Order: sequence, then C-alpha cells, then structure tokens
Amino acid sequence: MIMNKNNYPKRKPTRLKNFDYGTPGVYFITICTQNREKLLSEIIEEEISLPPMLTLFGNFADESIIQIGQRYPGIKVDNYIIMPNHIHLLLSVDEIDGRRDASPTVDKVIGWFKYDVTAKINAHFNTPGKRRFQRSFHDHIIRNEYDYEKINEYIEYNYLKWSKDCFYVE
Repeated sequence: MIMNKNNYPKRKPTRLKNFDYGTPGVYFITICTQNREKLLSEIIEEEISLPPMLTLFGNFADESIIQIGQRYPGIKVDNYIIMPNHIHLLLSVDEIDGRRDASPTVDKVIGWFKYDVTAKINAHFNTPGKRRFQRSFHDHIIRNEYDYEKINEYIEYNYLKWSKDCFYVE
C-alpha cells in the first residue's frame, strides 16, 4: 500500500485552537520522554518523601531549565519537577518593556529546551539524531490564583504519588 497524507493516522491537536501562546500569563507544561522511558530521575521510595534523584539525563534537563530565564527574558520558571519519564514546568510569560511581541512563545521555549537537552545527552553518549522526547507537549493555561496554587502544589508533591501518576510505567 502506498502511503500518502490521507492514510496517516490523525493526530489530536495538542494546543488550544486560535490561542496565542506568546500571550503574557502562566502555563503548566508537561514534557514526556520518548516512549515514556524512565531516563530523567529515580524515585527511591514514595513514602519517605525524598525528592526524585536525578540521573545524568535529569541533570542535563535541570541545567537547561535553569537556563530558560537567562536565554529568554520575559520567561520565568516558577516551579518544576523532573520525574522519571516526564517534566512538569510552571512557566510565566511576561511582557518585556510593555511589548508582548518581545516575549517568545511557549512553543519556542519548549522547543529550545527539548533540543538543548537532547543535544547534551546525544553528545555525551555519541548518539547523534536519537530522539529523547515525545513530539509536542501537554499544556494547561492557568486561569486564576486558585488554579495556580493547585498546580504549584501538584508539582511540589507529584513524586509522592508516582505509582498512581498517569505517566507511570513499570
């Protein structure tokens, strides 16, 4: 069978239709590893309340998260957690000098982040071209203070419920 664009499975859109992801606001972002591989951290024992122990890959991700605010003025990482196979970020997008267009879009920031971490990992392990993250990312636009606090708390304590997490794999 010859494949053409009509034969490919239809992907569900992941972004809110007609929404400008460069708009100042706060965004809850989840980035998954390719095939949900547990590459980024280890959760030793949920009950003990120890945060995830970062792997080498996780340390590369941590470095890149810290660089987001330096690389993109107007973007601030309010909170994050690096789980074994995904990362949660709470990103604030602000206007720069009163100009909204000076801030990059969330898509651009996450694209750079995934590229940067993948490049570091692949350079370290000499695996050029290997995918490390799934295509796209999950997002939620924070609507109010209650929403912000709820998501922030979820990020803080997510690792305590790892075995019940929707991204959990054995």
